[in-house]
Amino acid sequence: MPSDIPAFAIHYIGEILKYAIGILSQRIHAFAHRYTYHPLPDSRNVVVIGGSFSGLYLAFRLAETLPSGYKVILVEQNSHFNYTFNFPRYCVIQGHEQNAFVPYAGLFSNVPKGVFEQVRGRAVGIKDGKVELASGEVVDFEYLAIATGVTQSPPAKLLSTEKSGACDELKVLQKRIGVSENIAVVGAGAVGVQLAMDIKTFHPGKKVTLIHSRAQILSSFGVRLHDYVMEKLGKLDIDVILKERPVLPKSTTWEPAEIEFKDGRKQQFDLVIPCTGQTPNSSILEHFSPSSTSPLTHRILVNKNLQLKDDLKADTTFSHIFALGDVAETGSPKFARAGGAQAEIVRANIVASIKGKSLSDYLPSALEGSLKLSLGKDECVIYTQDEKRDYMFSGKLKNIDLEAAKAWKMFGADMKNASNP
Repeated sequence: MPSDIPAFAIHYIGEILKYAIGILSQRIHAFAHRYTYHPLPDSRNVVVIGGSFSGLYLAFRLAETLPSGYKVILVEQNSHFNYTFNFPRYCVIQGHEQNAFVPYAGLFSNVPKGVFEQVRGRAVGIKDGKVELASGEVVDFEYLAIATGVTQSPPAKLLSTEKSGACDELKVLQKRIGVSENIAVVGAGAVGVQLAMDIKTFHPGKKVTLIHSRAQILSSFGVRLHDYVMEKLGKLDIDVILKERPVLPKSTTWEPAEIEFKDGRKQQFDLVIPCTGQTPNSSILEHFSPSSTSPLTHRILVNKNLQLKDDLKADTTFSHIFALGDVAETGSPKFARAGGAQAEIVRANIVASIKGKSLSDYLPSALEGSLKLSLGKDECVIYTQDEKRDYMFSGKLKNIDLEAAKAWKMFGADMKNASNP
């Protein structure tokens, strides 16, 4: 495949340089902030709900930039950060699943004392300037950011909030894949494609079928990516069935099942793995402002500053409440890069509000929708599209754990300690 790297570099060099300069500026200001921030006994709370990619990055950046008199509180129910990018692979290979769960503590080791606090719990409601937790505890806030993400069926997301339980879920699927000879993966988005190709490349003797409801796999991207990945699937002898939406077993224990197709044909599989559907976690607004969620997508409605807005009252904006990431209706791709860009806008707008300055608008970039997709054990493809064209280039994977080690390093931790609780 001819590489689009030169064309991509020429087209996006300005944006890439701007991003690099921005990161450098962040590091300089963060260093100065360590010596200018002073904790106060009556500091006001900036609460972030959700410690996945978007929420965690927002909490980290707030801890680097909030003025004295304010502190950030991260409310998160999971014991560890879930590096979900690796879940498909760790469903297939054994002995690596612990690497997907990174301790939170190291990320905040260099921020000023008193600027950050983490509360373990599940947020269930908002009332009178307080976040209500399932435990009955409440957390006061001056500003609030909702980054609760989406719910997906395992293995895209896992059910347990404890590292040990989540590892056990991955081990169950590892064993089921190991003893199954005829496997169906339903849903050919990124997770389904990665999982199907990992199964086939790590277990080449197994029969793998990939089933998708649309005429194009990876439906959110261009036809060029579809064609490229379809060719790779064919070379691995993975059967692909398109334009089928079979009724799936309700069990989450990944048992043998018979799938019936729309032409009446039935096929028995030793294992059926669903990789379909997302449900935004927006129920926290159910009683506080139910008309602030989209009746169509159930995502949280926000304005251009990413502030919560009311669908029934066009002039009503909750200026002290923000939403970002996959749970927010931003018009941007539901990717970690987009969540990171939104986090920076929310951070800037919270600090600006505190200081009485004007707010920034969120303007999605094409680069936020860039996809790096593993294609089995050793290969990957990177894909970006904008309003004019798309860019695609292939690559080789350097190690079996993909980029998990980078995540651990970013968190100020060593993946060699992944076996620790």
